[in-house]
Amino acid sequence: MTSLPASPRRSTRRHRLAAFGRTRRGLVTGFVAFHAAYILALLPLIIAGGTEGDLPLYRQWAQDAVQGTWPIIDFEWVYPAGALLPIVAPIALGPYLYQLVWLLMLAGANWLALAAIAGARLQRRSAYPAAWYWLLSILLLAPVSMLRLEGVAAPLAIAGLVWVSRRPVVAGALIALATWIKVWPAAIAAAVVAVCRSRWWVALGGIAASVVIMVAIVLAGGASNLFSFLTIQGTRAPQLEAPVATPWVWATIWEMPGARIQQNDELATREVVGYGAMAAGEIVGWLMIVAFAGIAVLLVRARMTWVAGAPRTELAEGRLVVLGAFALTAALIVFNKVGSPQYMLWLAPIVVVGLLVDPDRWRAPAKWMAVTSFLTTLVFPIFYMPLVRADPFAASLLLARNVLLVGLFIWSIQALWRVAMPRAVRPLSMPLPRPSRSPVSDPA
Repeated sequence: MTSLPASPRRSTRRHRLAAFGRTRRGLVTGFVAFHAAYILALLPLIIAGGTEGDLPLYRQWAQDAVQGTWPIIDFEWVYPAGALLPIVAPIALGPYLYQLVWLLMLAGANWLALAAIAGARLQRRSAYPAAWYWLLSILLLAPVSMLRLEGVAAPLAIAGLVWVSRRPVVAGALIALATWIKVWPAAIAAAVVAVCRSRWWVALGGIAASVVIMVAIVLAGGASNLFSFLTIQGTRAPQLEAPVATPWVWATIWEMPGARIQQNDELATREVVGYGAMAAGEIVGWLMIVAFAGIAVLLVRARMTWVAGAPRTELAEGRLVVLGAFALTAALIVFNKVGSPQYMLWLAPIVVVGLLVDPDRWRAPAKWMAVTSFLTTLVFPIFYMPLVRADPFAASLLLARNVLLVGLFIWSIQALWRVAMPRAVRPLSMPLPRPSRSPVSDPA
């Protein structure tokens, strides 16, 4: 039996929709549609003066700050000092409108990301696939992309990574600010320092932004708690969703002695307990350091071999920075006893920039990253409570997500290895640049 060809009318509609998506109006429509739909979905909650996701906790911290009790300044805090700005700012119009102001703030941050990707007037049409991928990412991760701090840090990281070569001082300031909100953009900074010739200008912007933040906290009396975020989670057990927790999740399902999933009331999260779980959490911490050191060596080696011999050094630097940033960030997730759904917003921004500078190389990882993001949202919040109750189906979704994460990490290491250790018969494993210019590595 032969299949019938697609309806001409349906095919025409698809082509028209694709053509519309490649226009400025189409991209703006997609941006507005997503954010408007999100606000409309939460409109009853907004009208009632409520908050969703992590925002009840954020609003409580903001209200306490207004009343004189500030995180970091008055007590140890789980977040870096820069997170005070996005958490306290939405309280400016009062606690009743906190949710609405937060969503509008994140819409502004996402617009910054699109402007960095496609130009201030969205004039760079070749960058539209990357811009649409960012909108797809925040859609797939909607429960966390608009309701947690990563929704602020991720767009800043995108803008910083895009502007490393063209505006290195601004890029350094943005990456530093994102790092002071959520620590993970430090991996981007490390890749930039290892690879880019503009590293000193990037460092200047980063140091300037960091000094402003640290001086403000010290003058306010919070010097003793400035780096409390590094130690406050030191003694916790592996978190339920972390890759390292997988054996104990299934040990709980199989009712093995001592294995269980328990609530950590102090940190408001679920953890796994069982024989060897705490030791495994400590071991992956050391493995993270080893992985970082190995990736750094590969980056330096690749800069000395592939970048030095590339016909366009800036383009080669841009591609290598993105690849190194992804490998370092993936290591932060894979070798971490803490695991949360918003961690996918650590990787997705780097994939966006990868699609911008090297679309052929990043097209396949982008697809797998999208699947990983979708599985993450299935795990949390849709099947999270069954997972807490050790449901095998929910645990299988989590297992598949974690396997994909490890696979993406392995892919990045293999790609770095091929670049850093080229064979004599094929000295360049990364494809030659196309005639079109890259906004990351070419001056405007």
